[in-house]
Amino acid sequence: MADMDCEGFWNETLIQLRNILGEEEFSGWFSDMKYIRTGENSIIIGVPSAFHRDKIKSRYISIINNKLKDVSGTEIAFEMEIIGKAARKNQSETQSQPKNSETANITEEKTLKIKEKREKHSQMQINFTFDRYIIGDNNGLAANAAIAISRNPGKSYNPFLIFSDVGLGKTHLMQAIGNYIYENSDKKVLYTTSENFLNEYVQAIQDGKMNLFKNKFRYTDVLLIDDIQFFQKKDRIQEELFHTFNALYDSKKQLVFTCDRPVTELKDFSDRIISRFGLGLIVDLHPPEFEERCAILRSTVENKRADIPNEVIALISEKISSNVRDLLSALNTLIAYTELMGVPITLETAQQRLKNVFNAPRQANLSMDNIIRVTAEYFGLTPNDLKGKKRSQNIVFARQLAMYIAREMTEYSTTEIGQDFGGKDHTTVMHSINKIKEKLIIDSTLESTIDSIIRSIKEFSAKH
Repeated sequence: MADMDCEGFWNETLIQLRNILGEEEFSGWFSDMKYIRTGENSIIIGVPSAFHRDKIKSRYISIINNKLKDVSGTEIAFEMEIIGKAARKNQSETQSQPKNSETANITEEKTLKIKEKREKHSQMQINFTFDRYIIGDNNGLAANAAIAISRNPGKSYNPFLIFSDVGLGKTHLMQAIGNYIYENSDKKVLYTTSENFLNEYVQAIQDGKMNLFKNKFRYTDVLLIDDIQFFQKKDRIQEELFHTFNALYDSKKQLVFTCDRPVTELKDFSDRIISRFGLGLIVDLHPPEFEERCAILRSTVENKRADIPNEVIALISEKISSNVRDLLSALNTLIAYTELMGVPITLETAQQRLKNVFNAPRQANLSMDNIIRVTAEYFGLTPNDLKGKKRSQNIVFARQLAMYIAREMTEYSTTEIGQDFGGKDHTTVMHSINKIKEKLIIDSTLESTIDSIIRSIKEFSAKH
């Protein structure tokens, strides 16, 4: 079969997939796929990553094969290859090459005007880009969705909410969306933290300038709001956020939010706002695995042109697994030391300079030990029962209750709580917390049990 025929079959298949899946889902998974070549009774399509390839296989392989057969009238094997960023860029440039020099000049002039006008966004960090964001299994879905959004703002996954514990890259990914749109279009991009949004709202009321406030936030193409958990228990600002949300969403403008917890765990938060988050896509970020931590550090070392040996990178990655922020803080300590002292970093030097970081007990451990101990004693169990893997009903219930109490009494993240319960992941902790919330609705005596345990924890902590 001729090469051009197969490419035509693929293009027709894409048209049918777009009609079946809808614009948002199609853009998220198929806009980055590129026709490469025809094999013997097969078609080879390029995808941007192994993660993308695996998701296509698990979700869409059947429908792709069926549509290829429908449009070609024969069996064509569908194969995928991972193509690099440069290859995708070159292909895209080749496919979109202007047909004459006049058109090329117009395109180039428009691009230069955008570049001239937009050297730097005043509210966002210039280094928070997709190029500097390491994608792995812990954040692959979120990153691919963010890329799709940046290329089709207001169309793919709107609104978009990213949640995770602190230091895992929420703000980086959010601002990467904003930076990409800002640099590659003439759209108006507005980034703000929840604190700044609140402060501007209060100031506008005091100055009698609410119209200016509303115009600023409701007449933008892309609105990025960081850390919406700080809107908890603030009814008036939630009311304003609700109307701002509606104005932008109805105009098909892109909304992106971050939060440090699942929206179901937001306290005293408007149900109607939470329901609107569900209109789009909600994703979470997990702590990076060892290999991804190494990749993050190597990328940072390259960008800073620092001289940090691989064995030192491996040491930091092994010792620090909590979040990216702590990881980079340790690396920056070493980079500063070698720059100021003028000496190279060795494994021994790194161990010496970071010994306090590696050996410092986490505050979470101190209070978590008390919570686990007191809760276990209340049910006639041992702390090891709650930290272990036993699945008997009484132990599971006590463990879930202890996790719920830990979340209520402390500011520790679900990841940190999970680590203190024998290394359980944050989804297990979230599941346990939700289970207790469900039981509180139907069991009127459970609240008094929780109150009793909390009092005992406070008494025990005061004595110890």
